Amino acid sequence: MRSAAVAATAVSLALLVTGCGGGEKSGDQGKGGGKETAPSASASATSSAPAKALSAAALEKLIVEQADLPGHQVQKAKAGEIALASAVSADKPACTPLAHAMSYIATGKPAASAQRKAIEVPKTEGASASPEDALGMLTAPVTGVTLGSYDGQGAQEAFASLKTAGTECAGGFTLIGGGERTKVTKIAPETVTAGEESLAWTVTTDVDGKPWVTKLVAFRQGNTVASFSTLSFGGTVKALPKTIVDAQVAKLG
Repeated sequence: MRSAAVAATAVSLALLVTGCGGGEKSGDQGKGGGKETAPSASASATSSAPAKALSAAALEKLIVEQADLPGHQVQKAKAGEIALASAVSADKPACTPLAHAMSYIATGKPAASAQRKAIEVPKTEGASASPEDALGMLTAPVTGVTLGSYDGQGAQEAFASLKTAGTECAGGFTLIGGGERTKVTKIAPETVTAGEESLAWTVTTDVDGKPWVTKLVAFRQGNTVASFSTLSFGGTVKALPKTIVDAQVAKLG
């Protein structure tokens, strides 16, 4: 568990392991209530007016929920579980956008953001889980989902900073957060298609001298940027969280 904390950084670990019992209750949509119709994240892209960020309440309606992801436990991040952007950085300034995406922090300067975590539920046989099933739950992939909405060209600028970081930080960097310094040794590009523009990477982190492999995805839809950081306490994630990404693409329109 100590190794997992180092790899995920102390600030993001709480988001991953807090509240492992079922998804959030229906109707828990934040201050916006449940009666409003959520606007499309791409609506601003079809308007001649300058892009205006969606509200936090609107993002709460657009982010993936339990009903969108069968086979997962989807949970809402609590206020104390998300680190401030100022509390997470990198030894190379150009790499900070990646450090933020890995820590479930919306890149750049969003006007509003929302977070979820989605835990893949291993399939079990019978009414009760065996010790092996329980172990599978502990090592199942966990994906932190973050939405950020921006005014003006903020979404394009945030996405561009991630693209630059993926290139300039390919050889690695040190993530600084939660009192820990985590050595990222490699950022390798992956192929993904989502939204208006998208990026994905395999991230290798050094944990007690051993490689820890996670996946990172980001896409932009209109003036909203979605990012996905997937890890497993087993130490290696083999595939991008395609099911979760596809579900989020569908909700953002």
